[in-house]
Amino acid sequence: MIRIDDRHYARADIEALTARSAEQAQLMRRPGARVAACFSATIDWLGLFFAVRAAGGSLLPLHPSTPLPAARRMARDAGCNYLFYNSLTPEELVPEDGDPEAVAGPGRLLQMSSGTTGAPKCIARDWSAIDREIESYVGFFREPEGMTPVIACPTTHSYGLICGLLVGLRRGAVPVVLDTGNPKHVLKTLREVERPLLYSSPVILHALAKLMPADETIHAAMTSGTLLPEPWFARIRARTRHMFQQYGCSEAGCIAINPDMTATNELGYPLPHHELRAGTDAGTPDEIVVSGAEGEVRTRDLGYRKPDGMLVFVSRLDDTINVSGINVYPGEVEDVVMTMPGVTDAVAFRKSDPFAGERVALAFTASGPLAPAAIRGWCQERLAAHQQPAEIIQADSLPRMANGKISRRRVAELHAGGALVTGAVQ
Repeated sequence: MIRIDDRHYARADIEALTARSAEQAQLMRRPGARVAACFSATIDWLGLFFAVRAAGGSLLPLHPSTPLPAARRMARDAGCNYLFYNSLTPEELVPEDGDPEAVAGPGRLLQMSSGTTGAPKCIARDWSAIDREIESYVGFFREPEGMTPVIACPTTHSYGLICGLLVGLRRGAVPVVLDTGNPKHVLKTLREVERPLLYSSPVILHALAKLMPADETIHAAMTSGTLLPEPWFARIRARTRHMFQQYGCSEAGCIAINPDMTATNELGYPLPHHELRAGTDAGTPDEIVVSGAEGEVRTRDLGYRKPDGMLVFVSRLDDTINVSGINVYPGEVEDVVMTMPGVTDAVAFRKSDPFAGERVALAFTASGPLAPAAIRGWCQERLAAHQQPAEIIQADSLPRMANGKISRRRVAELHAGGALVTGAVQ
């Protein structure tokens, strides 16, 4: 039913694991609970996932590298009652007061996403909405039929969980989940699997394209989360027999799929359970707006539709930093840095990165000189790997807008012009 690295789990194994997880986590005694889960082992996380879903509970998946303090904060922000952190004995939590999503109702998949202001918020999607997405995905996107999904990305992210694992199971395939993103291990697995379809990040796809012998190709690959740089796309496409791209967001799930990539900015054709609005041509792009059973979602992305219906991406509108397909919300990084003694102000903003697409840059002020290494150590204990600042800058002051908020755009402009650095720099 599922293969994780080199270990195979039959349907009976998964069913037994699900039952055992439900019993040890005492889910029957916690009907309708909202729980957060962070496990370093994929099989442990999946056991709890299947158990919570079967019990009709709500679940917030957390990246396996998330430190315990950050996991607690994110769980509370999402209105969770319990945190399972590498254990089926949970830590009981008191959710943040006033969370509008922390209400009784059907079981939901919970995800932290940014709103129109760039501030993170909890997105709650009923399991019925997840099922509807899976059925639409499978019925519309027929090209992968007969292929084996190889998931070289976190199954705590909807890309790996829904589109890779759950869609694969729905198709009757035996998904292969890799706990490591090491390109050599990924390539070894692809060679072992018949007709593999690789779900991964652009950086892994690019590494594979450079690593493979000249006479070897990838049978099929899916990319998502961030646009491939043109040179990367040309190299990967030349080494891939079938190249797919999908586009989505936490609020709406998968929105569009491109079944045959010929350009990196062509996101795909909308799935049939969505209605989509965007610009009418390249000269008049507009915000991509998605409507469906769950209501209207404004994506904060600019795009347009070609005459054949293809959705084309133009640019992003929000402040979210996309690190290898995983969203980083500046406020979460800033909140952690601001708790460090001596720090008086902080702002996180995006910087381009040739491997991950984007990375986190951090500017801060302090009551005295503060070495970037000290801040890096502070962050490493409190933030997941993809949230770590790649560049850290101490400044005398940070520009603010009339409403008192720091202007991330202005900070990025000053940094690009070399005018921000007045203190210690990495």
